[in-house]
Amino acid sequence: MHPSLELQNLAKQYPGHLAVDGISLKIPKGGFFSLLGPSGCGKTTTLRMVAGFEEPTAGQVWLNGALVNGRRPYERNVSTVFQNYALFPHLTAQENVEFGLRERGIRDRTQRVREALDMVRLAGKESRYPTQLSGGERQRVALARSLVLEPEVLLLDEPLAALDPKLRHEMRVELKELQRRVGITFLFVTHDQEEAMSMSDSIAVMNKGRVEQVGTPEEVYLQPATRFVAGFLGAVNWIDGIGVRPETTRLSRSGPVNGYTSVPATITRTVFLGDCIQVAARLGTGEEAVAQVPRPDTDNGGYHKGESVHVWWTHSDEMRFEATGPGSRVSAEAR
Repeated sequence: MHPSLELQNLAKQYPGHLAVDGISLKIPKGGFFSLLGPSGCGKTTTLRMVAGFEEPTAGQVWLNGALVNGRRPYERNVSTVFQNYALFPHLTAQENVEFGLRERGIRDRTQRVREALDMVRLAGKESRYPTQLSGGERQRVALARSLVLEPEVLLLDEPLAALDPKLRHEMRVELKELQRRVGITFLFVTHDQEEAMSMSDSIAVMNKGRVEQVGTPEEVYLQPATRFVAGFLGAVNWIDGIGVRPETTRLSRSGPVNGYTSVPATITRTVFLGDCIQVAARLGTGEEAVAQVPRPDTDNGGYHKGESVHVWWTHSDEMRFEATGPGSRVSAEAR
C-alpha cells in the first residue's frame, strides 16, 4: 500500500536562502503527522510545496502513489486549513463550507455540507457569519470547508496559533478526536512542542531546513537523536555535557547518593508551579540544574535558597551527545 504522502529529497532554494534542504518523509494513511520546529526551519515551506503553492527546486512530492510535481493546488487531492482560516466574511458558515464544492461543480452539496458541519459540531449555526462566531467556531468552519472536499491529506498550517491558551487546549482534543473519526491523513505544522506531542502519531522535528529526527512523541522526547531535538522538545539540564531532564533530576540533603551520579550544589531559587515545585541549584562547576519536586514535599518541608544539597540522577535518564557532527548526534550511551 502506498503512503498517503511521500517526499523524496525535497528542496526549496530562494535567492540567498536554502529554505528546505533535501528532506525525505513517508507519511502513512490515516495518521496524524506533525512537522515541528522553530520559525524559519522550513516546515511551512514544506507544507506549501505539498499543497502546490510553491514548486520544489529539487525533489519529488508523491500523493497516494502519484507524482504531483507541477500540478496546481486544485489539481491535487489535498486541502489546507490556514493559520488565519481565510473565511469569506460575507458568507455564512454554510456558504463558506459549500464554496469549494460549488467551485468544483459538485451538484449534491446540501447533504455533504450538513454532514461536514455536524462533524465539527456546528449544527444550528449554519446561518451565522464569521463575525458572529467565536474563534474556535471559526476554526471549525475552516476545518469543515476542507473536510467536505474529502481530501487524501488535510494540511494544517498552525491553525491553533490565533486562539487563547484555554481554547487551544480544548481544540487540541477536538482536533485529535476529529482526525480519528474521519480517518483522513493530517499533516500538521506547528512550532509548539506540547501541541505536537499531545496530538501526533508521529513527529518530524525540523531544524535549518532539515529533518533531525522522525518518531513517535515518546521516541523524540525520551530518545532524542540530536542535542537540538533534546533541547527543543523540552527543558534539559546540561551537566558536564550530559543532558538530564528536570523531571528525572533528583535532590538529596543527606549527601552523595550511592550507586548514582551525584554532585554537590546550592539552592538558588524555588518556583511554585501548582502541581510541583521547580527547584534550581548551582553546581560547584558553575552550571545550574533544575529539578521538579512534588508539592508538598512532606519529607523535607521544602527547599530554601542557600541550602546545600546533592543533585543526582540515574544513568538510564542520561542523554549523551557527540560534540561534533550535524546537530550533535546522539551517542550509543543515550537512553
